[in-house]
Amino acid sequence: MASIWSYEGTKCVVTGGGGAGMGAAVVNALSDLGAEIHVIDLREPPVAVQSYQNVDLRDPDATAKAIDAIGGEIGALFNCAGLPGGKFPDLDVMLVNFASMRWLAELCARQMSTDSAICNISSTAGAAYLQNIEKWMPLVMTESFGEAKAWCEANAEAIQSGYAPSKEAVCVWTMYASRSFAERGIRLNSICPGPTDTPMMPDFEDAASPEIIDLFARGLGRRSTPEEQAYPMIFLNSRAASYISGENLNTDGGTVSSMATGQLTLDASMLPQQ
Repeated sequence: MASIWSYEGTKCVVTGGGGAGMGAAVVNALSDLGAEIHVIDLREPPVAVQSYQNVDLRDPDATAKAIDAIGGEIGALFNCAGLPGGKFPDLDVMLVNFASMRWLAELCARQMSTDSAICNISSTAGAAYLQNIEKWMPLVMTESFGEAKAWCEANAEAIQSGYAPSKEAVCVWTMYASRSFAERGIRLNSICPGPTDTPMMPDFEDAASPEIIDLFARGLGRRSTPEEQAYPMIFLNSRAASYISGENLNTDGGTVSSMATGQLTLDASMLPQQ
């Protein structure tokens, strides 16, 4: 009997699986686990894969064609693609981080059988999602990529800064949509990383500062590696997590938990002085 950790022969789609970030770490790990890997990204994957397609995820038709080209039964989707805030327009950040993530989940679900799984990357930047469920439900309940885009265009204030709003929306959608996906036998979860040393980190430091970023890495006193985020995703999409769905797993070294219990606080004195 195959190990519950094995991905031998499992067709896995990894968005954002190129370059050297979390998605690339997922690709590397899946390769060692025997998966059949199909990557969708603007950058090439770090190892040989079954297929690679260069796709702009802001184009829903191109995304649909990419999934059609992969074909066959899909066993797992790893939604790792994302944009930082700051250097990109808020709308583009929302489209890539939320609308395309949701669209890919639906496309792959059409080719998934019972006991398949989807894992998304959110962020501790979206940690306030429980306080903002009512705010995001109108977006979450839109029925298509186009409707989600229209909602974002009509609610520029709600999506201001792009990144944190998009990650809150991912968390709320994961909770909401897990029920309908479960009815199709598909598990749906997200991870919420803290600061992680990926090629995207300089963009976050430009938008905030290294000091502010590191305030959110105080749980274990360091930033994580891409591999430390890939492993929880691989667990959540494996048979080892067969009864876990609808969860937003904090993979932040305990920072959010310490804040929630009053052991770590953020106040103005801790922020870098101008």
